[in-house]
Amino acid sequence: MARIVYSRFFRINSYHNNSRYDSKPATTSSVIFSMNRKHSQHFISFLCIFLIWWAVSIILNMPIVPTPLDTIKFTFKHFKDSLYLHIIYSTIRILVSTALSLLLALPTGILMGYFIRIDNILSPFIYFLYPIPKVALTPIIMLIFGIGDLSKVIIIFIIIYFQIVVSVRDSVKNIQPEMLDFAISAGAGFIDIARWVLLPASLPGILTSIRVSMATSLSVLFFTETFGTEYGIGYLIMDSWIRVNYVEMYSGILSLALLGLFFFAAIGIFEKLLCKF
Repeated sequence: MARIVYSRFFRINSYHNNSRYDSKPATTSSVIFSMNRKHSQHFISFLCIFLIWWAVSIILNMPIVPTPLDTIKFTFKHFKDSLYLHIIYSTIRILVSTALSLLLALPTGILMGYFIRIDNILSPFIYFLYPIPKVALTPIIMLIFGIGDLSKVIIIFIIIYFQIVVSVRDSVKNIQPEMLDFAISAGAGFIDIARWVLLPASLPGILTSIRVSMATSLSVLFFTETFGTEYGIGYLIMDSWIRVNYVEMYSGILSLALLGLFFFAAIGIFEKLLCKF
């Protein structure tokens, strides 16, 4: 029965979204034109970034700012040497941290949003720990878990975890009470309600919180990879800086930016697939 509630929830939100934004059904040609226009705008944005970078390198005329062309050539030339290993290590750390955050934060947020008593118990802990800059906890985490990969994963996990918990809890609290009353009166248990009502309603907030915390996670990833490891984009950037290899340093910065772009694009794809309403 909770699945029926989800279907109603899906149809209601789809109706409101379509009636609010779509006055006419989209044709194939209009969709293709919209996609081409969006891609062309993205291309122009990237072109402007590289033109500004190129202009700065020409004006300064210093080894500390290599041209974009030299950086791209170096990236492709040395990708198979060791660059791909640094990218893989950084990607794995982000993915593992995100997976652990989702695994633990989703049930916590749902329970806090659905049960008032659990929310009253856990909210003080969340509000006390959430505002603390997670980088400030780095020395404590490394003293407890060492300076290896585990401490890096835990630091990123903490950043994403609190974002998801708060977002899921608020999303569950904002669900229309009539939807929950209908599911309960139809005999649905908490597991069914959580699966077919609470979780779908929380998906937009979950993806938004991951997107917001991803930039901070990448920054902290760079910081944690500067010590206690030999692989990772952060290690590559700092090692290149110490060896005064500025082209390689900029190659690492470009790789980190592209890694962030990949995660943002992946989140956008998941949002379109999972949040059709």
